[in-house]
Amino acid sequence: MSLCVNMLLEWQNAEAKARIERVLWIDPSVTDVVTIEINNSKALPIWQKCQDLEAALTQRVVRILEVDPYSTLLCPESAIPESHRKYRDRAWSVIAPLFEGEGVFNKNSRGSLVLAAVERTGRTKATIYSYLRRYWQGGQMKNALLPLFEKRGGPGIERQSHGRKRGRPSSLSIVTHSELGVNVDREIRERFRRGIKLFYENQLRRPLTEAFQLTLERFFHKGYEIKNGVLVPVLPPAEELPTFAQFRYWYEKERDISREKISREGERRFNLRHRAVLGDSTSMAFGPGSLYQIDATIGDIYLVSSLDRNRIVGRPVIYFVIDTFSRLITGFSVSLEGPSWLGAMLALENATADKVAFCQEYGIQIDEADWPSHHLSEAILADRGELYGYNADNLVNALNVRVSNTPPYRADWKGIVERNFRLSNDKMIRWIPGAVNQVQERGDKDYRLDAVLDLHQFRKLMIYCVLDHNKYHRMDWYRMDEFMIQDYVDPYPLELWNWGVRNRGGHLRKMTPEIVRLNLLPTASAAVTPKGINYQGLFYTCELALREQWFVKARAEGRWKIPIAYEPRRLDTIYLRLNGGKCLVSCHLIDTEKAFKRRDWYEAVDYFELQKQANVAAKTCQQQQKADFHAQVEQIVTQAKEQTEKALTGNSKRERIQGIRLNRNLERSLERETKAWQLETEEISQQPGQITPNQGAPIPEENNSGYVAPPKPMVWNDPKKKAKLEKLLTQLEALMQAEPS
Repeated sequence: MSLCVNMLLEWQNAEAKARIERVLWIDPSVTDVVTIEINNSKALPIWQKCQDLEAALTQRVVRILEVDPYSTLLCPESAIPESHRKYRDRAWSVIAPLFEGEGVFNKNSRGSLVLAAVERTGRTKATIYSYLRRYWQGGQMKNALLPLFEKRGGPGIERQSHGRKRGRPSSLSIVTHSELGVNVDREIRERFRRGIKLFYENQLRRPLTEAFQLTLERFFHKGYEIKNGVLVPVLPPAEELPTFAQFRYWYEKERDISREKISREGERRFNLRHRAVLGDSTSMAFGPGSLYQIDATIGDIYLVSSLDRNRIVGRPVIYFVIDTFSRLITGFSVSLEGPSWLGAMLALENATADKVAFCQEYGIQIDEADWPSHHLSEAILADRGELYGYNADNLVNALNVRVSNTPPYRADWKGIVERNFRLSNDKMIRWIPGAVNQVQERGDKDYRLDAVLDLHQFRKLMIYCVLDHNKYHRMDWYRMDEFMIQDYVDPYPLELWNWGVRNRGGHLRKMTPEIVRLNLLPTASAAVTPKGINYQGLFYTCELALREQWFVKARAEGRWKIPIAYEPRRLDTIYLRLNGGKCLVSCHLIDTEKAFKRRDWYEAVDYFELQKQANVAAKTCQQQQKADFHAQVEQIVTQAKEQTEKALTGNSKRERIQGIRLNRNLERSLERETKAWQLETEEISQQPGQITPNQGAPIPEENNSGYVAPPKPMVWNDPKKKAKLEKLLTQLEALMQAEPS
């Protein structure tokens, strides 16, 4: 192998430190070669024979190094500071004349050349030899003479105290000609560490100056004195204390920025705002439909009612469903429902809906190519909200969609959909009348009074916003892989979606709208009872239940549970999920529940909850009323017992039982006489030829007490009945005479 100038050769020997030489010069006859050790601070050129080095290479005693440690000096002039270039040029002007011949490599002539350079430049002999050595060891290029300012001052070497005050003297020290201040030793540094940990690295977020003052008061005081009954630390004079500059120097020197941010702001905020961002959300998805991200936000705009535009209905809730791979908005929803499963359900249903028909509902004509997403994804990423619970089980079990939830307070894990809210706000919402003014000052007009859009109009604007995003939102920051670059894919969501469908398909799935809606509806359990299918206190029926006599069976055999799905916005109908959810049967409210028709579940639940609260509130009154009732019953029963016991004349039980029918007739006659209605009548003079209403009938006689005697009884032909009736009348007259008037 032939030798070359500037080649690095490493000698393989048993020494602990390897000897590395650089080839400086080869004579034209390839007989002699000049080398120098690059890892020796006192090295000078060495003459050797070319054949000896070639033999060493052949015998593997010497090997050629491919990596040059001085290759970093090969940098453009623009990257070198001007002051460094001037220093380099001055050094080169000193040694440049020495390289006019090969004499500088010869030790016999090198000395005279160096002495001549000393006389010519005024530099010392050691300086010139230092320039030569750096030039040779650095690869014989001018940049090898660049100054090594970064090595000056002993960077990384801790200074030792030898009694005198280190550092720049203060202005007071200069005036007084005395050394003021203290050197920071190991003990003071330990006090600094304790003060920083105690007063700075905590949730109080004190400034560093305040932490320094508290550190002095806690760890550098001489004692305490009592002022107004309080122990006050006594500090030494300022010249005997470390300065804030020293405190800050050691704080920055030993600073652990991650520990500081976590201790001052908490680990949650550190992970959200200050952690290293080394990944990319796109890597989570291989193609369109691999992963959807879903989230909700409160729209920064106030809307009005479509029924009465004078009524402001508040701010809408906006849901977005975005494909992670392409950033295409696959679905959205705008409603007045709070962030809940209902809002997420509407957005997921919209992601699977036919967008041409959906836009046509709002008078917008598009082609399928303008918004081609109407599929389910393999997985959905959400926060610990709407999709964290039993409602999401149907997505996993029935629709075979994986659901992942981010940890609490980690919205950055689904940053794609989070960022889209800001894009929508900046692009459209903030410029519409009724938009929330974040910088409103006192005296400004209330922006809520500017609201003009209703829910339907705002949805229409959001459709235009989504179409604009999918088709024209250029993402120059999108990291494309080599295959996208080869196909010249433009970084637009729609372009990326179409390219992914062609080249990375297999992740999108299509299902009928009925199946999707069924499995998106919230599920629960209802009970089959004799009164109907009971859910949340309301009763439903259906043709299947009547045909199979469910309610009769429930009365004979007892109630049982049955799975259902329900629409939270309307309670007129619930759906039975039979055969594992494959069969859907609708049930309607029974006629007795007609008061709840065309209502939503929130109203029904609220009504029944108010009933429960009213029952609890009325419990005290009910208990007291029962106590009053029981007391009255007890008093009347006790009085009756006393009267009955006094009236008993010693008759046997048989005699008392035999007279029940007769006693009943007497009591009934008395009841009729005493409780009969007596209506007030007017006197009517009888004209000739007129007949009074009771003409021909006996007229009852009235005594002085106002009592009207009954008509005389009819004459009975049967002597036994006549005798019995006379006896009853006699007893009745005796009882009546005994009654007080």
